[in-house]
Amino acid sequence: MSSQHPFNLDGLTAFVAGAGRGLGRGCALALAAAGAEVICAARTESELAALVDDIRATGGRASACVLDVTDRAAVRHVIGGLDKLDIVLANAGSNRPKPYLDVPDEDLDFLLDLNLAAMFVLGQAAAQKMLALGRGGSIIHMTSQMGRVGGMNRSVYCATKWGLEGLVRASAIELAPHGIRVNAVAPTFVDTPLTKPFFEDPAFSQWVMDRLPIQRLATVEEVAGAVVYLASPVAASVTGTSLAVDGGWTAQ
Repeated sequence: MSSQHPFNLDGLTAFVAGAGRGLGRGCALALAAAGAEVICAARTESELAALVDDIRATGGRASACVLDVTDRAAVRHVIGGLDKLDIVLANAGSNRPKPYLDVPDEDLDFLLDLNLAAMFVLGQAAAQKMLALGRGGSIIHMTSQMGRVGGMNRSVYCATKWGLEGLVRASAIELAPHGIRVNAVAPTFVDTPLTKPFFEDPAFSQWVMDRLPIQRLATVEEVAGAVVYLASPVAASVTGTSLAVDGGWTAQ
């Protein structure tokens, strides 16, 4: 990529959590294509190896980091040991859709720990490292349109994503004097292999399309583009906000 491109990330190092598949993988590819050296973190070594090979095959720079983001000590150790860190994408997360009245403690604890607590710790560790390095940086949380509205059978998921949206705003205020920006990307349902089974249910598919003014799912590339923008120097004045890539879902 030309050094004159406004989204140029040459010379910057990005850490991507949840990079093994889906949105995380797409964002890691996009960040590398923009010039960043990408540290790809996830639990599954084989997925990371394939991603790193794909990035290197196109001339990009990448390395793999096998990591369970719910292991707080491991996250702090890995982030604290990095030589360079300019961009962090806190992307790891999951969902276990169930009616509010039927949510078991196991699901509650799992989603709160992964979607909210683990991302809090990752962002905190990243901010501490960026502060120590003195180069500033960009921390990007992957939230959701469900961090702005409610959804059937998504009480815990909404709670975690609303929590992340609040974390973004609060931490951005504290970190701004240090040149560290904190933002979120809030996508709608995205067309990935992981979402395809949900849309085999005609009722669910119709429920989604009734709420999407653009009448289609978002693509991984569209979400990744928003991440690259927030990571780039052209977004230097953007902090404490959430960029919706939701096809107009939350505009209604």
